[in-house]
Amino acid sequence: MKPSSRVTIRDVAATAGVSVATVSKVLNARYGVSAATSAHVQAVIRELGYEASLVAQSLRNHKTNVIGILVADLEPFSTELLKGAAKAIKGTGYELVVYSAGGRTVDHAGWEQRYLSRLSGTLVDGAVLVTPTAVELDFGSAVVAVDPHNGPTGLPTVDSDNLLGARTAVRHLIELGHRRIALIGGRPDLESARLREQGYREELREAGIPVDPGHIQAGNYEPDESAAAARRLLESPDRPTALFAANDISAIAAVEGAVAMGLRVPQDLSVVGFDNVPEAALASPSLTTVEQPIHEMGHRAIDLLIQLMHGEQVDSTHIRLATRLVVRQSTARCDDPSPARVPTPRPR
Repeated sequence: MKPSSRVTIRDVAATAGVSVATVSKVLNARYGVSAATSAHVQAVIRELGYEASLVAQSLRNHKTNVIGILVADLEPFSTELLKGAAKAIKGTGYELVVYSAGGRTVDHAGWEQRYLSRLSGTLVDGAVLVTPTAVELDFGSAVVAVDPHNGPTGLPTVDSDNLLGARTAVRHLIELGHRRIALIGGRPDLESARLREQGYREELREAGIPVDPGHIQAGNYEPDESAAAARRLLESPDRPTALFAANDISAIAAVEGAVAMGLRVPQDLSVVGFDNVPEAALASPSLTTVEQPIHEMGHRAIDLLIQLMHGEQVDSTHIRLATRLVVRQSTARCDDPSPARVPTPRPR
């Protein structure tokens, strides 16, 4: 047998000097095999590194003991969510498989159904969908959605309080004396992004500050688009003294764009993000942001999914987690709210 070839049940049987049927009985913990023979076969299995095929196992037992997590792409949010899911899976008897669409889902609604169809029946017993575009799915097993595009519907859902989180971010800037507060929004097709813009608008109105349409730009959660949006805002005659970005990656891109224009953060521009991904603490200056408990979202999604897979009674199929403000170095008091001229960019 070549070292690179897949070890089969026949290889185990041949090495152990027993029949394939005996190996099968050991793998499935069935009676008819002595303790000594079972121990010998298990030692050979470990020595050869044999793993039963998930497909074969599912055909035999109608379950794989594997949970799937489907993501559109592996970016900071989904990566942090996976860390929480990985903690939740320990000790459950389940394994975790991550299926990424590799970012090929842009403008292709319904990607979840296509990829669920590939995995269902033979590879996973249940699935967690991260920011799915569709919530009416034909899967035949338990599914939990995390932060779905259109918000909670009939599908079991885990999300965070995006509306209150956005209001907290803007309130922080208002309390620092800022009145010209801009927004770099997220993707318009995401309910979470719409709620963050709604929170921005509501908090300004409550403070008696008019919402200036010119101070709202789309960043679509993309660094390049967010940097361009920041430049448009900061080049305007009535440039903002503060900026709320709908996610951390957009906020960091805005900070970099402001610094490239010769502005100082936070002395000339205060910036608040949303998510509290690890990059936020590592940014220069470190980013003030609204933390949504991403690890806990992944953990709770797995917990809820396993309960549903086991047919257990659950308190609620919609779990909404609280957000909180994390103040770092990218925000400061605005003592002079008068318009300021954009300085000449420093040579690179």
